[in-house]
Amino acid sequence: MKFFSKPLKVLFVASEAGPFMKVGGLGEVMHSLPKALRAQGVDARVMVPRYAAMDASRFPLVMEREGLMLARTEEDPQGLFVSNVLRYEEKRQTVAYFLENMEYYEKRANVYGYADDAARWALLSKGTLEFVRQSDWKPDVIVSADWQAGLIPNYLHTTYQEDPLLKGIATAFSIHNLSYQGSFDHHFVSEMDYDSGSAAIPPLGDERFSKMNFMRRGIRYADVINTVSPTYAQEITTPEYGELLDDLLRERRSRLFGILNGIDRDSYDPATDPRLEARYDAKTVSRRAENRTALRRKFNLPDDPTVPLLGIVSRLTDQKGFGLLLDAAHPLLANFKFQLIVLGSGDPNLMSFFRDLAERYPQQVAAHLTYDEALPRMIYGGADAILIPSRFEPSGLTQMEAMRYGAIPIVRKTGGLADSVLDYAPEAQTGTGFVFEKFDHHALFGTIVRVLETYRYPDAWKGIQRRGMAADFSWLKSAEEYLRLFDRAVEFHARSAEQR
Repeated sequence: MKFFSKPLKVLFVASEAGPFMKVGGLGEVMHSLPKALRAQGVDARVMVPRYAAMDASRFPLVMEREGLMLARTEEDPQGLFVSNVLRYEEKRQTVAYFLENMEYYEKRANVYGYADDAARWALLSKGTLEFVRQSDWKPDVIVSADWQAGLIPNYLHTTYQEDPLLKGIATAFSIHNLSYQGSFDHHFVSEMDYDSGSAAIPPLGDERFSKMNFMRRGIRYADVINTVSPTYAQEITTPEYGELLDDLLRERRSRLFGILNGIDRDSYDPATDPRLEARYDAKTVSRRAENRTALRRKFNLPDDPTVPLLGIVSRLTDQKGFGLLLDAAHPLLANFKFQLIVLGSGDPNLMSFFRDLAERYPQQVAAHLTYDEALPRMIYGGADAILIPSRFEPSGLTQMEAMRYGAIPIVRKTGGLADSVLDYAPEAQTGTGFVFEKFDHHALFGTIVRVLETYRYPDAWKGIQRRGMAADFSWLKSAEEYLRLFDRAVEFHARSAEQR
């Protein structure tokens, strides 16, 4: 990279990071991406809060900075005692920092869902910057992951703008899901409570924090902005997907980039996965039939190799598009021979729908509506296809994981699904899945019928499987694109400094 004459140093700041504390896809990215960057020679590190639920015996921590105090400012003349910063390091593959605060982190049973979440995440942003000020290790780039870390670019652009220890650091703001912008629903904000992002940040603990749009501020002040897929980066500049921020995103279009998430191919490997009844690779994909039999047995479904088995592995929410099945499922199940296994939880109405569906069609539908760590891999390894009809999807990991295991994805053409799944073309024998574009139950119905028809031709079906298994969704590929993004961040930051 042209701006880096020595090894690049990058600090990721997030509300969660695997394997320490992982709630969703963000935690997986915050584990896998820094690891992939370190393999490229980048000194990539992570900063997250230290939560009470973290397993201290599994991840022994050492003191990195004791008695961290936030700097006093005109806006916050009292300052705030945070506590300590602890460090975990493993075989040079992982370096992570943990910000301690008894009141905001260690006394909380969960990562999210508190009335003072805005103050908790503001503390993470400010605590991180104070730690960097007082540390011998200084990153070249700080990556703020999603809205929870969105105040870091804002603080660096205002409170710390002339700080000699911080002003040389470039910022990247990473949007994982634009529909979450703060500790409130941004669709229902009064004119009085509207946060344009340009007003000064109030002192920590101020009640105005709960009205702040951290996402807007991250977008407004970061040197570069990225989303987790190229198509999503384009979609969010439109009113349909922009979540009321499309004007600002169009304004900053030259700083907006999309990089598709990856998966850990070593972890997601059907040739070595101990959760599978039979292990296999693209050359021995026919062994998947043993896993399909085992999966049906576990879910008490009849075993018939002529009947295709579809799977759902997902949060059951409106975003994921499963409301389309409210109209499509009954006519499909009544008129076509196939089976469906549902794994997930979420919207009570959708959970009730799938529970009722399993009761009405016990020979065709089975549902496991609670979290289970082992079942996703079993479904990937045994189901013939995976259904992902999302209304919108910033990146999506399920389709990549499913393809790695030879389960063919059925997806709507949006976000990361559009970037990772190529629609099957029978004439050319190309494609890695089945794609529909219009978000309605008729389009979904027609696509599932197309899937069931294609299943009748084993050679064509195996061709789709093998092409999907060969697709490269490794983090190594994504890490190379992030290096280019960081290069742009440093370049833009240097230009801004010259103009001040």
